[in-house]
Amino acid sequence: MEIREITSRQNKLVRRAAALGEDAAARREQGLFLCEGARLCQDAALSGVEVEACFFTRRGEERYGQYLQPVLERAREAYRVEDHVAQLLSSTKNGQGVFCLCRRPEGLGAGLSGRELSGPCLVLEQLQDPGNLGTVLRTAEALGVGQVFLLGECCDPLSPKVLRASMGAVFRLWLGAEPEAGPLCAALRGQGYGLHAAVVDGDAVPVTQLDLARGKQAVFIGNEGNGLRPETVALCGSRVTIPMAGRAESLNASAAATILLWEMTRGRGRRDG
Repeated sequence: MEIREITSRQNKLVRRAAALGEDAAARREQGLFLCEGARLCQDAALSGVEVEACFFTRRGEERYGQYLQPVLERAREAYRVEDHVAQLLSSTKNGQGVFCLCRRPEGLGAGLSGRELSGPCLVLEQLQDPGNLGTVLRTAEALGVGQVFLLGECCDPLSPKVLRASMGAVFRLWLGAEPEAGPLCAALRGQGYGLHAAVVDGDAVPVTQLDLARGKQAVFIGNEGNGLRPETVALCGSRVTIPMAGRAESLNASAAATILLWEMTRGRGRRDG
C-alpha cells in the first residue's frame, strides 16, 4: 500500500477526521467516526470495522508497529502525518500517534424488530456520561452479555471517550437503540424476557433475592442523575435494588451495572452445561 505524507494541519481529510471526533451529528450524517490509539485501531480492524483511512506519526509507527500492521492491511488509504498534524486529531494529552477513520458498523443502533434475542439483555436509558457508557459496555462484554440497548437519548457510543472506555467492546457487542420504552418492553416480553427495573427504593426486591441468571432476563438501568423514568419502571415486571449498608444514597451507573451484570451471569455457565 502506498503511504502518503501529510504535513499541513489544513489538509481537508485531516480536518474532516478531526471534526468527526468532536461532532456526534457529523458522525451520524456521514456514517464515519474517528478511532485514536494503537490498540483501539487494531481492535476496530480485527473486529471487521471498515477502515477508510489510517493516520500515524513516525513515532507511532516505530513504537506500535505490531498494532498498526493489521490496520494498514485493511485500510483503504494510509497517511504518515507530522506530530503537529496528529495533535489536531488527538483528544488525549499524550497520544500514541495512531488513528483511523472508520465506517459506522453495520447494524449499530438498530431496533429490535425482526431480531431474535437469546441470553441476558441490558437496557440503558438516557445514559449521558461517555465514561459510564464505555465502562458498562466493556463490563458487559467481559461478562458475556452480548446484547445491549440504548433507550431514549443516550450519549453517542462512537464518541472518542466511549470508545476509549469500552476498550473496543463497542465493535463486538450487538448494540441496539430504541427511542421509546413501550415498544421495546413489548418486544422483549414477546420473546419471553422478564423485565427488571433497577431502582433506589427500599421497597424494591434486593438483587440478592432474585436469580437473574435463570431464563431470559432484561435489566433496565437509568440516567446517572435521575434514574429510570417512572413510565419505564411501570412497564417492567419487577423493581430490583442493590442493598447498601453505607451512607451513600446510590451507586454510580457503571458500578450498579457491574453488580447487576454479574448477577445476570453468575452460575449461568454451569446451568447451561
